[in-house]
Amino acid sequence: MLPGGLLVLGVFIITTLEMGNDFQNALRRLVFAMEKSMNKRRLWNFTEEEISERVTLHICSSTKKIFCRTYDIHDPKSSAKPADWKYQNGLSTSWLSLECTVHINIHIPLSTTSVSYTLEKNTKNGLARWAKQIENGVYLINGQVKDEDCDLLEGQKKSSRGNVQATSHSFDVKVLTQLLLNSDRRSTATVQICSGSVNLKGAVKCRAYIHSNKPKVKDAVQAMKRDILNTVADRCEMLFEDLLLNEIPEKKDSEKEFHILPHRVFVPIPGSSVMLCDYKFGDESAEEMRDHFIEMLDHMIQIEDLETAEEINTACMSYSVNTEASLDNTDDEQPKQPMKTTMILKIQQNIGVIAAVAVAVLAAGISFHYFSD
Repeated sequence: MLPGGLLVLGVFIITTLEMGNDFQNALRRLVFAMEKSMNKRRLWNFTEEEISERVTLHICSSTKKIFCRTYDIHDPKSSAKPADWKYQNGLSTSWLSLECTVHINIHIPLSTTSVSYTLEKNTKNGLARWAKQIENGVYLINGQVKDEDCDLLEGQKKSSRGNVQATSHSFDVKVLTQLLLNSDRRSTATVQICSGSVNLKGAVKCRAYIHSNKPKVKDAVQAMKRDILNTVADRCEMLFEDLLLNEIPEKKDSEKEFHILPHRVFVPIPGSSVMLCDYKFGDESAEEMRDHFIEMLDHMIQIEDLETAEEINTACMSYSVNTEASLDNTDDEQPKQPMKTTMILKIQQNIGVIAAVAVAVLAAGISFHYFSD
């Protein structure tokens, strides 16, 4: 639900003052379990400069007094440290937004050695390789490449108080990914026998937020990178879960699987310029999405408040596997055939075998011509 630039910083509990101490160990375990769960899904890592502390809040139900403690998630043996909890006026409206449309075309070969893995695991491994391209990409902000240590608001008009009005600023971001390796880096070609492949194709809408208090370009780019990686990974995970829950039967080897990935829906936070998000499959109605947001936010949401970021069929996935290419696989469980969102997944059977044969024939022809001379 959180776009780029926003993170879960902790957990809270509301009890009587007497019961607060009884829940401290449970809160501590919950903080570390929450972080461990989210780390498994992330395609990116925290930087050394980022704060590694997470918060637990105990709110007394009778006096409304707040007891705040922090834990260092990098230290499993970390003990609670008391901390002050303060409120700031206008904090929720002081955010700048960044928006970006990313066109993806991710090719994930399914080698015969990995065919015993689930499609979800194979896809995640492929996304990890794609994530490096996103991390190393060039990011244009409003059509310009800026130095990472530069002030994001440099050159923007300021109000009489010297502040830029955050609510009126939205930055357009474009991503340029590297197609070829640098000439000074050596690379080797590998021939891999595959039982199939997966292609994720389409356009995804990404959005990130950054606080307007002296924002740096590097912070804005980092927030956008993380939203790109999060939204693609989350859509894939949701599709796999949907396929498992609905127990969609596998098709024959000669058939391809096509699935639409879920598309993104945003909803505003009352009194804030920030919007949260969720994902909608094509068969879900606007009323269902509204009810889902109401349940999660515990706040009344109107259908007209929902902002659909993408058209339903902007991207999809197709997938097929030749099981004959992996006769040595003794695993009884065959990979599930999943996916639903704004992207296409194509699986081309035996393309690795064809490539290997072509390379072998070409090498033989060159050798024959060379020795005949």
